[in-house]
Amino acid sequence: MRSRPASVWLHRFAWFTAVATLFLICSGGMVTSKNAGLAVPDWPTTFGYNMFLFPISEWIGGIFFEHVHRLIASTVGFLTIILSVWLWRSESRRWVRILGYAALAAVILQGILGGLRVTMLKDEIGIFHACLAQAYLGLLIVLALVTSPFWNRLSSSRVAGQSARLLATISVATSIIIYAQLALGATMRHQHRDLSILDFPLAYGKVIPEVNAQKLAAINAWRDAQALSDVTAFQIWLQMAHRFVAVIIATCIVTFWFYVRRCTRDSLVLKRLSSFWVLFVACQITLGAWTIWSNKAADVATAHVAIGAIIFGLGITLAAICLRLADQKIPAASNYLSLVREQAASL
Repeated sequence: MRSRPASVWLHRFAWFTAVATLFLICSGGMVTSKNAGLAVPDWPTTFGYNMFLFPISEWIGGIFFEHVHRLIASTVGFLTIILSVWLWRSESRRWVRILGYAALAAVILQGILGGLRVTMLKDEIGIFHACLAQAYLGLLIVLALVTSPFWNRLSSSRVAGQSARLLATISVATSIIIYAQLALGATMRHQHRDLSILDFPLAYGKVIPEVNAQKLAAINAWRDAQALSDVTAFQIWLQMAHRFVAVIIATCIVTFWFYVRRCTRDSLVLKRLSSFWVLFVACQITLGAWTIWSNKAADVATAHVAIGAIIFGLGITLAAICLRLADQKIPAASNYLSLVREQAASL
């Protein structure tokens, strides 16, 4: 049986890998915001050098952002190998070991996709690369949770079965919507164009913009005068969808915060995490507006990407906790019904 210190260190290492992955996502966001994705044209080498031997004196401009992103990615890959081997050697739960293997497979695929994005010059690969990064982060967060002593203590938490299932449903549904929102954001970023809508909270002066042929021609004429790229109706609706989904997510998170306080009395962890969820979504909406007002300034856009990943990570954390709580209540109810049947049969 695994000793407590080993379990604690495994848990800490899993969290360390998750934090490193968050930095990797931030680095990728900066690469996209700086349009530096193709600053290094070859892969897996860097201008013909071994990636780890590329001279520091040549880390300049966009090359710096792309090369640093590759180095962080390599570090995360190395950490994931250690984590998966550690889980294989010390974890007794088969499903947790399988998650470790899945994390290793995901990081390998992620590296391949990153390379193909450079060599094949396909934006679609970049979008999938960004989405997989978020899913990989969520997987690492789950591994960090299930290897913690806190995970075992959840079995004694006092949350009614019906309340736990309600909270689990809301948190899981919200996390799915957040992931879809991240995919929308990745699609917008990897178009490598100017923002399709430059005002907020309105869109070209209206709540719902007109995108018929005549209006679109007028919009593009104005954009041409501002030295901005032309846009299509699809690109405008894509950004509008991003705004609408943000409202849905904020509503879901506030709803979860409300039900946590209504359904639980002594679950301090859920209360704190749900409050952080509300705080971060407020910051994210502010950063989204700031990104538009600043015409997609690189540092603001990257912060928007980073907070989006944190919001998704909080959603995964809360969903895992609520599912754990709901799972603890279902067997208890089942055992109770079995006891009732046995007593009825003996009468």
